[in-house]
Amino acid sequence: MGQSLMKFTPGADAHKEKEIGAKIEECYDKYFGGQHKEWNFTEFSRAISQTVEEINEKLGNTQFRVPSVEVLQKAYDNHHKGKGKNLKKEEFNMILREVMLNTGFTGFGSKDVIFYIFGIPAAALFIKNVVAPRAVPNEVFIPGVTSATVFLLSKLNKL
Repeated sequence: MGQSLMKFTPGADAHKEKEIGAKIEECYDKYFGGQHKEWNFTEFSRAISQTVEEINEKLGNTQFRVPSVEVLQKAYDNHHKGKGKNLKKEEFNMILREVMLNTGFTGFGSKDVIFYIFGIPAAALFIKNVVAPRAVPNEVFIPGVTSATVFLLSKLNKL
């Protein structure tokens, strides 16, 4: 449960922003650095999608949506000034920031947590009542399973 307290500490957002910035630079170097070929929009959008996926992996419970083609095309046209030239690191940063702000977050993380916190104890109670209804009293069983679920979610950094 201590991991969820980190959300309220000052500077937690700055730390997350540094993580995202480091991952963006790493992805730029991986996809665009050192390559001197002209990128078409399909290859560019694939690299952006891979970058968003890697950022989601790095952050864990915060999930960014993959941008639509229209949003990505608009951001690409707005920020990539040198047509036919290699994409600069600053342009890549600006495109990703605009795309991430426009697409926002998915709500799947919170839905999963709510499903786990309420669904697992309910399913466990149903199974207990079918298999051995008198083995453990419900007043002890339900809080125990709920606490175990919350403990597991916090260890997996889902909370």
